[in-house]
Amino acid sequence: MISSINFIKQSLGLHLFFARIMKEHSFFLEAGFTPRDTSFTQHADAFRREFDEILGEAISLSNGVVNPGVLESGEVITPFTLDAEMATTYFTGVQIPTQLTEAEAGLEGGGIRTVSPMLEQHVYELNQRAIDATAALIQFKTNILSNVLNCEMFTFNYPLLILHITREAELYLLQLRRLQNDEDICLEREAYELEFFWNRQMAEHAKFIRGLLDPTEDNLIDQANNFGKEFDQLTAEAKAVMDDTAPCSKVTDESLRATMDLRNFKAQGTQGILACEVKSIIIPLLGDHVLREANHYIRLLKMFERS
Repeated sequence: MISSINFIKQSLGLHLFFARIMKEHSFFLEAGFTPRDTSFTQHADAFRREFDEILGEAISLSNGVVNPGVLESGEVITPFTLDAEMATTYFTGVQIPTQLTEAEAGLEGGGIRTVSPMLEQHVYELNQRAIDATAALIQFKTNILSNVLNCEMFTFNYPLLILHITREAELYLLQLRRLQNDEDICLEREAYELEFFWNRQMAEHAKFIRGLLDPTEDNLIDQANNFGKEFDQLTAEAKAVMDDTAPCSKVTDESLRATMDLRNFKAQGTQGILACEVKSIIIPLLGDHVLREANHYIRLLKMFERS
């Protein structure tokens, strides 16, 4: 059974990371449809707006409440987020509400000792709203992937990317449902499964980057390709840990080192895209998006190291 304080802190920390991820998934889908599929574009835009509101509510409840480590990790926003949003709005015409990013920049972590029943009820209701929206978004993503794989739709998003973002939505939904069911989530106890999950996601990030770079960017393509191979190996090693055939601490150490290297590569790439120094078809917000996910994973890995 989870305490009221942990319920609030875990819920809000989850929303500050994942609600932003979900709204950006919705945007990437929105930007990838062809003019024929206007209804899908509008549906994706509606999801984006819904998660804007969920994130905004989470921000309004989080100041002085959320775990400081979440805010300090770079998984909520990075130094590039605001510029990436402004550049992405410029390129697409989609009005991304940068006031949410500005509000997040002013958040402070806290160590609350008492909880008002009203705050707990607000968080519970926010969780339920996010559960409903995320379940609907998963179904939307699943339908898109089915259409693409059956050659009934063209989108500029890779089929693997659609599967990739569906997995992340499923993880968000699972953790929200557990919190709503009064379950105290101890991530350290789930290190094996989370390392397998996020190593696979990091491998796919590297492969997406490789495939979206301009063919003339030979050096960056080689680096991305090498990261993809490294994280494929780390994914296999994490799976071996889950099957009790390899030591956990070794995989955690290797994953942390590799993810920090990949994080630095993503940061340099995002900076290069914003400065118009990297030739690619990577929308600026996608660069910042995958950077935040690496920062999130690094925070988890450091927790696993200490446990």
